[in-house]
Amino acid sequence: MSNAYQDSLKIFGDSLYRPDVKVASSLTKQDMASLFLPLTFYKNITRHAFVIGESLSPIDAQLLSIYLRRPDMVKSTQSELERIGPTLAPTTVTKDPTVSVQQPSAKEPERLPVDVVVLRPNFWTLTGDYYLQFFQNYISSNWYKGGESNYSMESALTLEANYNNKQRFKWDNKLELKLGFQTSKSDSLHKLRTSNDLLRYTSKLGLQATRDWYYTLQLVANTQFMANYKSNQRQVLSDFASPLNVNVSFGMDYTVNWFKGKLNGSAHLAPLAYNLKYVDRLALGGRYGLEDGRRTLHDFGSQFTVDLKWRFSDNITWLARLYGYTTYKRAELEWENTFTFQFNRYVSSKLFVYPRFDDGRGRHGMYGYWQLKEYVSLGFSYDF
Repeated sequence: MSNAYQDSLKIFGDSLYRPDVKVASSLTKQDMASLFLPLTFYKNITRHAFVIGESLSPIDAQLLSIYLRRPDMVKSTQSELERIGPTLAPTTVTKDPTVSVQQPSAKEPERLPVDVVVLRPNFWTLTGDYYLQFFQNYISSNWYKGGESNYSMESALTLEANYNNKQRFKWDNKLELKLGFQTSKSDSLHKLRTSNDLLRYTSKLGLQATRDWYYTLQLVANTQFMANYKSNQRQVLSDFASPLNVNVSFGMDYTVNWFKGKLNGSAHLAPLAYNLKYVDRLALGGRYGLEDGRRTLHDFGSQFTVDLKWRFSDNITWLARLYGYTTYKRAELEWENTFTFQFNRYVSSKLFVYPRFDDGRGRHGMYGYWQLKEYVSLGFSYDF
């Protein structure tokens, strides 16, 4: 920009402040744009300058002065601009324009008719197992139900129905059925006799006291299915309901869940227990500790029961039941141990060891008050 042009702008600026110059109340950016854009010759300015009675605005007067004094600074004319295109109307641009974005509406899925079925919670757990085994059997000569050592077969079924409402109350039920038969060449009177005979029902009602302890009322009742005879004798040693043992106890139950769930079960400790022993065959009363001529024996004492299942691996399991009852005058102790070796889902082998103590019967010369039952078996098994 030349010095002459700068001087003209300065003169124009000073003229705006002279008292004899009338200036519009406000000059817009559009009015002053022609002074700062490339200089253009506007024909309206010269036309108005030669019309009598009209006066030029300060901007137009300044442009006319430049046209006359410095025509070399004119870069274009109004006619050239009109040939290029029409004059665009001025627009106002805001610094932060607000953009309105319409939130897309979610498309609702098509509603299909649905049948609502309300299911009642099932608090029952039903389990069971069955096996049919062939085994070698050993029974001490003073076993309280009789029997002899030999080879035999056995079938067993265990059913469990347990209720737990997840609100401190539970009811556990277990029914155990075992029946085994044996043949003995030494027995000329009985071609087939029982080697193992058990019918036992266990029921527990529990009210939770802490996380693992329950106030528990327990019922244990057991007898057998068939009559049992000693070899080469017609005398009955035991029969259905001869004896029938019923034990009712009240105490505490502890829930066992150790070794990351591999060892589980329960321990029942009852300082107060009632025991009923009944014999249907009156002649067998003396054999089971009853007075002559009586069918029942009532007594009170303390009792404990421990039921455990320890899964050493997928193929080896130890099932144990330890039962004890005492009136502080006599005592009974039973410890049933079953080791199961599972070859596949259906074939297994079992080792059963069952020591028993009962000082309510006569003392044996060799074993004292102890009795022992043991067998090894191989056969079919199935859990459900």
